[in-house]
Amino acid sequence: MQIGSHILKNNLVVAPMAGVTDRPFRQLCKKMGAGLAVSEMVTSNSLLYGSEKTKRRANHEGEVDPISVQIAGADPKMMAEAAKHNVDNGAQIIDINMGCPAKKICNVMAGSALLKDEPLVAQILRAVVGAVNVPVTLKIRTGWDKNNRNAVQIAKMAEDIGVQALAMHGRTRACLYTGDAEYDTIAAVKQAINIPLIANGDITTPEKAKFVLDYTGADAVMIGRAAQGRPWIFREIDHFLKTGEHLPAPEVSEIRTVMLAHLHDLYDFYGELTGMRMARKHISWYTKGLKDSATFRHNMNTLQTIPLQLAAIDAFFDHLQSRDHRLQYDETDIQTLEAA
Repeated sequence: MQIGSHILKNNLVVAPMAGVTDRPFRQLCKKMGAGLAVSEMVTSNSLLYGSEKTKRRANHEGEVDPISVQIAGADPKMMAEAAKHNVDNGAQIIDINMGCPAKKICNVMAGSALLKDEPLVAQILRAVVGAVNVPVTLKIRTGWDKNNRNAVQIAKMAEDIGVQALAMHGRTRACLYTGDAEYDTIAAVKQAINIPLIANGDITTPEKAKFVLDYTGADAVMIGRAAQGRPWIFREIDHFLKTGEHLPAPEVSEIRTVMLAHLHDLYDFYGELTGMRMARKHISWYTKGLKDSATFRHNMNTLQTIPLQLAAIDAFFDHLQSRDHRLQYDETDIQTLEAA
């Protein structure tokens, strides 16, 4: 797939997720087979450019190209300035967030709240596209609620203004992340536009990725929550799309190696205290559903230092590897894992 001058190695994209798709996670997913990883949402408020949080989110040091940065806001001028600021700091693609359903974003009329105001959407898109000389992409939902699905209109508008790719989550803003994603609206949007379309929502397995691509005609799929603790999902999907065959599940030793490398990147990126705290959720995701992991995950949240964290991980994986070399899930957790 191609976005502007950037030719991606495949059609698998890491969804932007606040508090998750930081530089260590993006780098890991690209290493595991993703063709593109979009950054966490970066504010368009210039007063916050110097904050530690914003600077970390704009840190792309050593990241594999292309570097895509998502910006959020509701003021066209501020969004244009934010786009320029991020391009000056290494962004090669600017992604506009009109898909986030979180209340704190929608309450300031940003994210998916913008879908209610099509004239403002047009103003923001024109301002950002006109402000930078890199490709601009857009992330949307199917509409504001089930009675107001306006994705086709928004998509056509975006293409006319110069947006070069569109990512679309198969839920309305009102749906948040509940219920099942629907793909009929994504298919309708694909029929209405000529720019690349990236389908998002409930893509948790290689079979589901193929189904969504076939059903919607989308050019790519975007994986979000299913990659949390399972970054190898990208190589699994890539292999399945190319061959129709499944890769074997990762061995316990590989999960241990991948997770520890990821944790050390987090420690280095955030510093010891914040890194240790950020690591907890990733450890929980990596081990969710693994045999005998419930007690381990509970105890992990009580450990207050990196050495204690690493020692607990070593003990848990030593126990796992003494039982089985291949990934094994508790049957009772499988349904919960796949729905995550």
